[in-house]
Amino acid sequence: MLQFRRLLLSLAASLAVFTPAMAGKLAIVIDDFGYRPQTENQILAMPPAISVAVLPNAPHAREMATKAHNSGHEVLIHLPMAPLSKQPLEKDTLRPEMSSDEIERIIRDAVSKVPHAVGLNNHMGSAMTSSLFGMQKVMQALGRYNLYFLDSMTIGNSQAMRAAAGTNVKVIKRKVFLDDTQNEADIRTQFNRAVALARRNGSAIAIGHPHPSTVRVLQQMVYSLPADITLVRPSSLLNDPQTDTSTPNLTPPPPNTPRNPFRGVKFCNSKKPPEPVYATRYFSVIGESISQSGMAKYLVNQWQGWKTPAIK
Repeated sequence: MLQFRRLLLSLAASLAVFTPAMAGKLAIVIDDFGYRPQTENQILAMPPAISVAVLPNAPHAREMATKAHNSGHEVLIHLPMAPLSKQPLEKDTLRPEMSSDEIERIIRDAVSKVPHAVGLNNHMGSAMTSSLFGMQKVMQALGRYNLYFLDSMTIGNSQAMRAAAGTNVKVIKRKVFLDDTQNEADIRTQFNRAVALARRNGSAIAIGHPHPSTVRVLQQMVYSLPADITLVRPSSLLNDPQTDTSTPNLTPPPPNTPRNPFRGVKFCNSKKPPEPVYATRYFSVIGESISQSGMAKYLVNQWQGWKTPAIK
């Protein structure tokens, strides 16, 4: 019996040596699909666990979404949302002050343009995702289409998880941006950071873009992942524990009132000082006005005996 116990302990020790302390799950999502098919096709040639997010109004949105789905990749809608910075907005960009009906219309239109989508993530969106009232309207619309929400975390105090409370929408969050710069060394550093976070926390989501430099790094690194890291689709992380670190943002969005183009009349300053108006001129003008009035003329006619003929 003692020898048997020693054998079990020896076997357990051997397994501890060869088994990683924690297996990490890494999800990679490539945004901005639908504009560059040539580069995007290189992404689709990679392992199908890599997912893609398609801009609904991109010229090749339907084509690339269909091709990605047929290649086994998970498809998300990459929906433009309003940023805090002042810049031109794309068509159908979600804004906090929009009505629920308008937000639902935009999401319904996006679903029709990006077939096979199972989730949605935000393109830009620091103003929209930091608005609790705005994101509550988004979550209500997403619930009708059984879509999960991948928060790109373009702002730290995103209200997405708070807004999803009480709905059937599941929220997961991006941990790493792979290509804030398009320098390959920087992208490799970010990729390794995502791997480290996946190992430490059990899972991590990294977001990149179809830049040639990003494609080259992925072609090198996804095929040489450490043995304890598994490449997964974002949807496989929906039931993982999520921590909401936001603070409530109860600021209501500004009213969606039409812009008033009338800016008033500018006051023109006279180049010469105004001439004085004396009392004699004042009474003269008043007298002229009274003498020319209809009542005064009527009284004069009556006094002279010129009666106005009766109206028939």
